[in-house]
Amino acid sequence: MVSQLVEDATSGNRRALARLFTLLERDDDTLAAIVRATHTHAGNAYTVGVTGPPGAGKSTLVDGLVRASRDEGLSVGVLAVDPTSPFSGGAVLGDRIRMQQHFLDRGVFIRSLATKGAHGGLSRVAWAAARLLDACGRDVVYVETVGVGQTELEVMRVADTVVVAVVPEAGDAVQAMKAGLMEIADVFVVNKADRSGADRMVSALRTMLEIGEHRPDWMPPVIASQAHRKLGIPELHDAIARHRESLQEGCGLSRRRGERLREEFTRTLAERIQSRLADATSPGGALADLAARVERGEVDPYTAAGQAMAEGIALGRFASLEDPCGIK
Repeated sequence: MVSQLVEDATSGNRRALARLFTLLERDDDTLAAIVRATHTHAGNAYTVGVTGPPGAGKSTLVDGLVRASRDEGLSVGVLAVDPTSPFSGGAVLGDRIRMQQHFLDRGVFIRSLATKGAHGGLSRVAWAAARLLDACGRDVVYVETVGVGQTELEVMRVADTVVVAVVPEAGDAVQAMKAGLMEIADVFVVNKADRSGADRMVSALRTMLEIGEHRPDWMPPVIASQAHRKLGIPELHDAIARHRESLQEGCGLSRRRGERLREEFTRTLAERIQSRLADATSPGGALADLAARVERGEVDPYTAAGQAMAEGIALGRFASLEDPCGIK
């Protein structure tokens, strides 16, 4: 079923694409099957992540960027990562409501993803979802995080260009610096710049960028915008284009994408090994006796782990189990 849906979706069938998104969030096995089926089709879309604190106007900024991309004749995908509904377990569809003007545009595909408790402001399947839109021919994919605050930097795992949106209120500059947003941002945008303190915020960010460590090939620009009035959107769109050109001049883009693929591999592998370890240390598992000795205090956890590795229990016995990577 997945193979046929992928074939239909990559041929432009929007209903098949919507169905794949539903399956994507079903379970890990289905997600893996979709990623495998779309892997050779992906790698052409440019992905832009938009992150920042709640209330920064991220949805309005994305809405403006979608319009700018469509004016250039580009096909667009939007992933709006929304909070999870406590009743249905699905996404609270706030962002899709705010972008309703694009619903009838066949060149735009918008999908909300529920966080489902995932950390980092992104749904656990956001990476796979962005690859799916890529594989189905979208020229550019915008990923908007849920806006969960200071330490949520997972957007780096999805985006080629990271846009960090902040607002002029006191403390945001310090929060951005503490959060590590200074390190991940490729473009800063001070939205709602009609508010008091916007000029100071722009100056503070530029000063921190100048005195801090930054990449020798790119200095993140700081743009003032009033997205609800469409002010600053062309400048933001241009800054994203300039960053893309900067990445493409060297090996930056391919290196960044390669690092993301490698990280996704190691993260997925770690999750599956962790699952196998949980099974192995449960009653009746390959490491159950050793785990029981640790629990009784007969051996310390570090010695036990070393013993398991030295005796080949962790690797040798797992090898006889179902392949932990799911590779046939």
